[in-house]
Amino acid sequence: MANSTAGKARAGAGEPVNMMAIVAPAIGWLIPGAGHAIQKRWIRGALLLISISTLFVLGLLMQGRIYKANGGDILDMLGFVGDVGAGSLYIVTLARDWGQGAIAFATADYGTKFMIVAGLLNFIAVADAYHIAIGKKQ
Repeated sequence: MANSTAGKARAGAGEPVNMMAIVAPAIGWLIPGAGHAIQKRWIRGALLLISISTLFVLGLLMQGRIYKANGGDILDMLGFVGDVGAGSLYIVTLARDWGQGAIAFATADYGTKFMIVAGLLNFIAVADAYHIAIGKKQ
C-alpha cells in the first residue's frame, strides 16, 4: 500500500511541464486577464482585466498609497505583496510616481485597500490560469 502512493508521487513529478503552465501565469501576472486570454478564455480574461484595472485605477483616483519594498512594518510588507500582484499596473504606477502622497482622508485609505485587493485578485487569477493550463480545470 505504501509503495503505490510513493509510485504515484514519483510518476507525477516526472511528467514533462506544459509550456502553457509557465507562460500563462507569467503573462497573467503582468497583464491582468491575459493568462486566460491566451488560453482562449476570452470572456473570463476580459472580466478580469476590467475588474482588476477598475479597482486599481479607482484606488489611484481616491489618492490611495502604493507600498514599496522595504524591511519595515509587517503590514507595509503585506501591502507591498498585495500591490505587486497588480503586475504592470503597479510597475507603471511606480514609474510615474503616483500613489506616494500621505493618506489625509478616509477615501484615500479606501483607495489603498482597493489597490491591494486588485493585486490579490490578480494573484487568484494567475493561480486559476495555471490550473487551466495544467488541465486541472475545464
